[in-house]
Amino acid sequence: MPTTNEKLALLRRTMKAVNADACLIPSSDPHLSEYLPAHWQARSYFSGFTGSAGTLALTADSSALWTDGRYFIQAERQLADSEIQLMRMGQKNVPTVAAWLAGALQDGQTLALDGMITSQAFVNDLKKAFGSKNIRIKDADLVSGNWEDRPAVPATECYVHELCYAGLSAGEKIEQVRDALCKADATAVLITRLDSAAWLTNLRASDIAYNPFALCFMFISQTSALLFIDASRLPADALKMLRENNIEVRGYGEIRSWLKQNTKPETVLADPASVTYALWQELEQNAAFCIKEGAEPVQPLKGVKNPTEIENLKNSHRKDGAAMVRFQMELERRMAAGERTTECDIEAILRNFRFVQPACVGESFNTIAAYGANAAMMHYSAQPATCAVLAPKGFLLVDSGAQYLDGTTDITRTYALGELTEEEKRWYTLVLKSHIDIAMAVFLEGCTGGNLDILARSAVWKHGIDYRCGTGHGVGFLGGVHEGPQGLRITNNVVFVPGMTVTDEPGIYEEGKVGIRIENELLCVKHNETEYGTFLAFEPFTYCPIDTTPVLVEMLTEEELNWLNDYHAMVLKTLSPLLNATEVEWLTAKCAALHR
Repeated sequence: MPTTNEKLALLRRTMKAVNADACLIPSSDPHLSEYLPAHWQARSYFSGFTGSAGTLALTADSSALWTDGRYFIQAERQLADSEIQLMRMGQKNVPTVAAWLAGALQDGQTLALDGMITSQAFVNDLKKAFGSKNIRIKDADLVSGNWEDRPAVPATECYVHELCYAGLSAGEKIEQVRDALCKADATAVLITRLDSAAWLTNLRASDIAYNPFALCFMFISQTSALLFIDASRLPADALKMLRENNIEVRGYGEIRSWLKQNTKPETVLADPASVTYALWQELEQNAAFCIKEGAEPVQPLKGVKNPTEIENLKNSHRKDGAAMVRFQMELERRMAAGERTTECDIEAILRNFRFVQPACVGESFNTIAAYGANAAMMHYSAQPATCAVLAPKGFLLVDSGAQYLDGTTDITRTYALGELTEEEKRWYTLVLKSHIDIAMAVFLEGCTGGNLDILARSAVWKHGIDYRCGTGHGVGFLGGVHEGPQGLRITNNVVFVPGMTVTDEPGIYEEGKVGIRIENELLCVKHNETEYGTFLAFEPFTYCPIDTTPVLVEMLTEEELNWLNDYHAMVLKTLSPLLNATEVEWLTAKCAALHR
């Protein structure tokens, strides 16, 4: 296996062969996915950094990789033996990718990038950063010839997500999209996002680990619905369902040629952040199409769960909560018995308890089981050769989730395994306060995720602490564990409405010391209506006890303490019917009210 620097040398030779002076390798695929099929994990292959988010840029004599605060520690370690300079996004004096390239390239030089995996929005940022410089952008694939044993493009068999789970047929959802197009003064939309296509078609597959999606594109107009997918992947019941909902199937690889050759005039709604540069060029260069820039309409539609989805989601979380109870009981048994238990063992134990639950089809992401200082890496991944052995002291952070036919779950709990320092207890209680402050928020209709994010951060900001990530994200329905458009993040400007779901997961991460996170999923609901307007609130539907042994009760307000006790009473009531007598007795103790 060549070293990272040897791989970069191969890229530089290919750059020279195509007359390019720099190249860009994003963490992306033709659908601009967050989690990628192995075939498109080129940034990871060429840089050696395996985090889910990052961009690699390369010139003839320098290279750099950008990633966000979740991965600073991991990236620093994984890039240590290479020439690549780590760019910590969001930190002072750290240039953006576009600004770095603008400074590295001279007038008349060329940047090579793969137009099928680079968003039009990013190309727009590049052009803006280049300004008056005459820097050309060349659509070129530099990866394929330089990646030995590159994994194949996945093509797993599709299956139908039945109406009893989805709540609406594909045809009904397409009509919602058409209504949205009318409101946007458009006649058609190009859909490239896999989560959007999965929700819209009620089709699922397993092309990406943990994400039940099939590689496909869609083109929806007022008169037709085209699905670009390998038809051999569609069993008879899926083909029948598509026909019944008037969805026409075309080959996956036909998308570019179809966009190029279409002659029917359409005003196409297209989102630069969701459409790749190559496909945007096809739209732009076809005289039959008039591009109307705007947000892709499926995202806000699927972001609001329908009543059937909400009922199913709560059921999936009840099952997940029962699995988490049994997991924690097993963890405590092992610790009490002194059994050797590693971070990797935690992943296996969780799988055993989750996978026996009805309608469970797998994990929703790679479990994060991080003991002690390892938890300071927000997206730490335990490896068999290096995973830590648990000891009866400190914290174990477990962030995990599952895919059920009736919903997607995402939960984090931080467990005290034994003796804690006063500092660790204080940090844990601050995280709990942040978590509760979002969960019990009441807010006026019209508030965005950016408005609400500060409610969680204020508890830690008062102590000069922050966390380098959002407070929460949307979650799909048998979909991606990270799905928008809503989220709890300072930069999120999406307005919350009833039916939206979001995670509540503030944390404290002290490098070399500890990582603490507590996460529930919340449902946005109507709270009340007064002469001042409609007020909304959040309802937790993650059913699992929060470890109260580290809590410094005197740090909680009366309102926060009441919320915690009420939450645990609800958990006990919800989960007891799913548990045996011994488990109920254990859960009763874990859900006991705290008092001053």
